[in-house]
Amino acid sequence: MATTVEATDVDAVVRSDAALLEDDLAEFLGALTAPARAAASAYDTALRRSLYEPVADAVGSKIGQQALPPTAATPGGRAPLRPSMVYWAYRNYRGFPGESAERDETAAELAVVRRTAVAVRILLKAAVALDDIQDGSDVRYGEPALHTTHGTPLALNAGAWLIMSALRHAADPAVVDSLVRSVGDGFTGQAVDMSSRTALTRAELLAAPRAVRVGFWEETAALKTGTLFRMPLDAALAGLRVVEDDRLALDGAMRQLGLASQLFNDLTDFVPELGGANTHEDFDGLGNRVLLELLDGAPPEAEFKRYVLGHPQLERTLLALAEEAVALKRAAKDTVHGVCRSERSAAYFDVTIERKGHLIDRLLTTVRQRSGL
Repeated sequence: MATTVEATDVDAVVRSDAALLEDDLAEFLGALTAPARAAASAYDTALRRSLYEPVADAVGSKIGQQALPPTAATPGGRAPLRPSMVYWAYRNYRGFPGESAERDETAAELAVVRRTAVAVRILLKAAVALDDIQDGSDVRYGEPALHTTHGTPLALNAGAWLIMSALRHAADPAVVDSLVRSVGDGFTGQAVDMSSRTALTRAELLAAPRAVRVGFWEETAALKTGTLFRMPLDAALAGLRVVEDDRLALDGAMRQLGLASQLFNDLTDFVPELGGANTHEDFDGLGNRVLLELLDGAPPEAEFKRYVLGHPQLERTLLALAEEAVALKRAAKDTVHGVCRSERSAAYFDVTIERKGHLIDRLLTTVRQRSGL
């Protein structure tokens, strides 16, 4: 579907929705931490330090996809805004401002969507806190990880507490059911990913043919990373009672986006221009797709970093995987555009997803320039 509508028109709606989400998050966090402001006893003070402060830091973190820059005279114009796939679903299936008369059902559905968007954002923040503990990451996108500022036990507890709070906040049974399944998928994928650092799984992967290694990576990435794309959208579709055919199509598109995103993450381990200080960070495990592609013939006790950086097929592999990431992203966008009910909806989706999608395209350009292939 071509997106020829006025960009400023769609951008204004995206910003308005994103600003509404930020307001709802601020209200949620304010209610959550209200007891901290009235702390008087030793118990109250301890509760503030051990729970409310870590929770506030986790939810208030700016970690996430690139935000829309501030724009004067627009909703939330003085602060960066992060669009939500939850609101894209609402706009696609219930329309844009001025497109239809207000209905009581629409107002009720918007209330469900608002709670869903808050719950999704909180769950994503909880996932970051727990993932950083599991991966031993002290910094994420330039910010100290929660466990480095509050300690692992408190960060672990805050992450778990946020999951419980998010599910309770969602309220709508269909939304909660969707979120519970997504949380389970995320934990499942994380477990398999961590297993790639254990002796038994490493030995099995080293001995397996390429097709098995790639299958291992795809199933893990679809759960671990794909869930981050699927969760917001499926929860919104559940709340809006969207037909099953669209849900299945969009679920497949989010799987593709998850694979494209994980490929981007894996490839930036080899591209200093995009990976920065994190380049060569994950060579101690077998979860990196580039390494899994090049394992044939690797000595059992090979030093993976030296082995893969010196591999004669490294540049061709980087190029092929960068092309695969771009192809996956484009296929996902085509699928989503196929269920978009208006050009405005397609443009809204593109604004939302291209905050990271443009980096996938940039990665391919960079790899081509470096390789000379």
